[in-house]
This record gives sequence, structure tokens and C-alpha cells, in this order.
Amino acid sequence: MDTTPNIAGTDTSVSVRDLDIHYGALKALHGLDLDVGRGEFLVLLGPSGCGKSTLLNAIAGLIDITDGEIWISGKNVTWSEPKDRGIGMVFQSYALYPRMSVYDNLSFGLRMTGIPKAEIAARVDKAATMLQLVPLLKRKPAELSGGQRQRVAIGRALVRQVDVFLFDEPLSNLDAKLRAELRVEIKLLHRQLGNTMIYVTHDQIEALTLADRIAVMKNGVIQQLAPPIEVYQKPVNRFVAGFIGSPPMNFFDGRFSPAGKAIVLGNETVSLAPYPFRATLEAGREVTLGVRPEHITLGEAPPRSFAATGTIDLVEPMGADTLLWTKFGGHPLTIRVDGEKSFRHGQPITFSFDPSRASLFDRASGERL
Repeated sequence: MDTTPNIAGTDTSVSVRDLDIHYGALKALHGLDLDVGRGEFLVLLGPSGCGKSTLLNAIAGLIDITDGEIWISGKNVTWSEPKDRGIGMVFQSYALYPRMSVYDNLSFGLRMTGIPKAEIAARVDKAATMLQLVPLLKRKPAELSGGQRQRVAIGRALVRQVDVFLFDEPLSNLDAKLRAELRVEIKLLHRQLGNTMIYVTHDQIEALTLADRIAVMKNGVIQQLAPPIEVYQKPVNRFVAGFIGSPPMNFFDGRFSPAGKAIVLGNETVSLAPYPFRATLEAGREVTLGVRPEHITLGEAPPRSFAATGTIDLVEPMGADTLLWTKFGGHPLTIRVDGEKSFRHGQPITFSFDPSRASLFDRASGERL
């Protein structure tokens, strides 16, 4: 039977089919399917132990799989050696040769494959120019900053001139300022090259800013695969909703009201008439309402919004924004407001939110309703 993925005539670059990776009783990945478009920037996002690095290493050929298939550029590479898969990989650690210059680190892999010196020089020059490494080519790794070392590690992958690049948390060892700078550089690099890039991170800011699509993972399963804005605005379950967003989404447990499209949260009843339901809900069904802090406004409620009052329990200035903590329906509530405004502990406030921008989940399954 022909098991070739249906990628003929399409722009699919990497295909994973029914992938299982087990370590004894532990199922690191199970039944995982994934298609990555040619030229796409896909981010694998999730907490530690979710399987994102395991999936990346399986695509790279660095670990053996239990079952399933991996295809790259239309070729079944399930059991191929890493060097034969047409990939370039950038690791979390720079893994540079300390006694070699930047030039020698960039060219070492090419020299080992017997590529002519002139072509090696051309490839190194091109990668060094793109990554602003030309003035550093004679330096040793010890003479470089962390950001410069990571550029060299990226350049070492670029000189291979492959179709697929794999990044395993490449910025996690850098400070916040360098991470922000290299995020921009990696995004610009992808725009210049147009190659397929698969990027592993636990940092949602990296995922939201870099990705064409995000695959949010938990316990070896992809929970949601969608563009960043869709993952943010319409999370498919409570896990995704709580993982994406900083500060996290506010959650309120309640019951669907028999009086109509409303949810009862303690002593509060929130009308959900504007909410685009995907399911028919029976009276009394236990649900969870999710509202993002930035979707809550202070002052007079706009039309079709739900309004309530509270008292500020805590003020967290964050520069451009300020976080206010209060309570609603017996639950803690976080509100993100403009950082230029002044607030104080104990101050009474009126706040509101538009139910159509909220998320509603089944409390038992966690699935979006």
C-alpha cells in the first residue's frame, strides 16, 4: 500500500504521520500528525515536558521513533541519518569549537564534506553578511557576546543551504534585551531566505511574534495549530487559553442560567447574548468563563457590555501598562490598563467587558463552547 503523504503538487515541506515515541510506559508523543508548509515559520510551543523538543529531534533524526513516518521535501526520511535529511539545526547551546575562529566554525562542516574552498568562502561570506558577522570572522568564541555566539551558531546552519531549519530554544540562554534583538533578526532572516523554519520555545512572546502558525502542545499532543491571532483570540480549550497571554486569562467558574443566554458566577449573572456559541447548552451546565485582562475596561460600560464594581486589592506598575487586581464573582480578577494613569490600593472602580470577546469552556472537558 502506498503510504506517501498527499503532498504532490502542494507546498508541504515537512510531514509527520501518526508519530509515536515511547520510553517504556512514558508516551512522549502519540499519534501525532503535522504538516508544515514550504517557507512557513512554525513554532512548537508548550511547557517543559510537553514533547516539543522531542518532536523537533525526531524530525532532525537525533532520536529513534517508536512508530510513524517523517517526510521532508517529499522524501521519506524516517530512518535516514541527520546529515541526509536536508536540514540545518540550531541548538539551545551554541556548541562552538572554542579554539576555532568564527570563520572556521562556520566553514568546518563544509570542509568535512569536501566542498571546494571557493564555494565555502562564498557561503561563509553570504551567511556572515546576513548575520552581521563579517567584522568578527577572525575572533574566537570566547571573544564574542552571547548574542554574537548565537549568530555564529545560526550561521553554521545557514551555510549548509538546506530547505528546512530547526531551532531548539536558541534564545533561552540570552538576557531579555538580547532575546528581543535576536527575535527581530531571526524574523528578518526568515523573510530574506524564505526557507521553512520550525522553532521550539516555551516563551509565548517568541511564539506570537515569530510564527506564521503556532502548534501548542501538551502531554505529547498538539492542542491547537493555528495562526497566532487565532490561538490568542479563540483558544480551543482552557489549557491553551491559560498558556497564551501575559498576564494569563481570568477564569470564572459558573453555571449556565435557565433564564437564557447567561452564566451565573456566584452572586453575579453575566448575559452572554452577544457570545457566538458553538454548542447548544442546557440549563445548569457547569462552565468556565474566560476574559483577558486587556479586554476589561474601566469606567462607564459600552453598549452590550457587562459592568460590575470592585475595589483595587493590588497595583502592579509595569511601565507602559499597569495591572490592577480586584475580585469578581468571588474570584481574583486582573485588569490591564494604561500605565500613565494613577491608581491606589483600596480605590473603588467600575469595570466592564464585552461578552462577545470572552471565551466560554465546558468545565469538565475544558473544551471551548
